[in-house]
Amino acid sequence: MGITSKSAIAKGDGTFTIDHVTVSEPESDEVLVQLKAAGLCHTDYDSLSWGKPIVMGHEGAGIVTAIGSAVRHVAVGDSVILNWATPCRSCFQCNLGNEHICENNSPVVAGGNGYTKGHAHLEGTQYQGKPIERSFNIGTLSEYTLVKASAVVKIPLDTISFAAASIISCGVMTGYGSVINIAKVVAGSSVVVLGTGGVGLSVVQGAKISKATKIIAIDINEKRLVMAKQFGATHTIIANKADKGLLHVAEKVKKLTEGRGADYAFECTAVPELGAAPLAMIRNAGTAIQVSGIEQEISFDMNLFEWDKIYINPLYGGCRPEQDFPKILNHYKSGELQLEEMVTKTYTLEELPLAFEAMRSGKNAKGVITF
Repeated sequence: MGITSKSAIAKGDGTFTIDHVTVSEPESDEVLVQLKAAGLCHTDYDSLSWGKPIVMGHEGAGIVTAIGSAVRHVAVGDSVILNWATPCRSCFQCNLGNEHICENNSPVVAGGNGYTKGHAHLEGTQYQGKPIERSFNIGTLSEYTLVKASAVVKIPLDTISFAAASIISCGVMTGYGSVINIAKVVAGSSVVVLGTGGVGLSVVQGAKISKATKIIAIDINEKRLVMAKQFGATHTIIANKADKGLLHVAEKVKKLTEGRGADYAFECTAVPELGAAPLAMIRNAGTAIQVSGIEQEISFDMNLFEWDKIYINPLYGGCRPEQDFPKILNHYKSGELQLEEMVTKTYTLEELPLAFEAMRSGKNAKGVITF
């Protein structure tokens, strides 16, 4: 017998509906989770137009309600954070420590958002009598979800809410990890953060944890820059859409960095036209990190690479869930990382349209659906 679960279901044509799916009991290497909170990001809105029905959501935290016979690291009743990087721990990339780009299980690397090996069994979730996919193999905008065991990390929830824990799943991990795991920002350095949504604010916080001396936040939204200051930015610059490639902003950055440019610049806007912008803001031999996952074809002025500049396009902040989630929680417990404060507002599942509207207008640092 399956469990009936109220879910947000993208139709694939730009719209969604709130309806019920049936979630099966777990097979040997699977876990059934009752969601308590699901964070929202722009990818969730994008999933409305993926051309197929899908249970939405890829950030979440909840309680384990059933486990398969081979599952050992969590038990029924455990609180868990979900993650969509489900490593096999045996492929070429996993053996190198690159669990986030697992060649067997990644919903991004291993053939797109489909039924990869990292997905719970094909018949695990049914909608209107047919199997339905879960976004990034986890589908967290649902009262219940069935996932691979490697998609859950046990957490103590004695000091953190489910809402705050849920945003660790992707937005916080992506921003924090891009700073700590990928760029390896050093103390005393200068950091530019281009775009101060949920991921950008997590970059700001990662830079602060890394003891960067100068953290320059850039956005077209004044209210978001106010948020950036609250989360650790030392300087802010208001940008203008008419500034092509943000070259005028780049000059302001140079004035703030002894005329040479920042040590690191993180692009967090998901605007294709700004894919090269961080290169204009770093010094010679500086590092530009394209965090937001731009996939469109864009043009680069190769002069921006001069000289010895590094450009990195990481996935999911180099996430190794079992190692990184506890580190993030430790930063939270020590007061170095603000998570509760990142949750601007919570919503019911029926209020998802309001949550999307607030997200797209930049009102929220993070909006969270609670169950």
